[in-house]
Amino acid sequence: MWERSWHEHDADAIAALYAEGAFWQQHPFRPPEPGYLARVFLEEESAECQFGTPIVDGDQAAVPWTAQTRLVDGGSEDLAGVSILRFQADGLVVEHRDLWMLGS
Repeated sequence: MWERSWHEHDADAIAALYAEGAFWQQHPFRPPEPGYLARVFLEEESAECQFGTPIVDGDQAAVPWTAQTRLVDGGSEDLAGVSILRFQADGLVVEHRDLWMLGS
């Protein structure tokens, strides 16, 4: 769902994957940013992303991913990262921490 929704810039579909009050830290050296997806989707013209096979342990998972984005300013970004997730019993995300870097 994240993959298709990122490609389509559908922040509402992504938000539906999270429990109310879920914690999401978009980068390890920055505080969480409410409205992050809306801001980033406005900066992106398009995004092609791929998610790898999750490593799952109980209610937690680590998911590797890559993305190539074209920006509205004409630039582009190659990203590589891992999302560390914790889920509640109904499968919604309650904690999400991203670790990512820009490629060269």
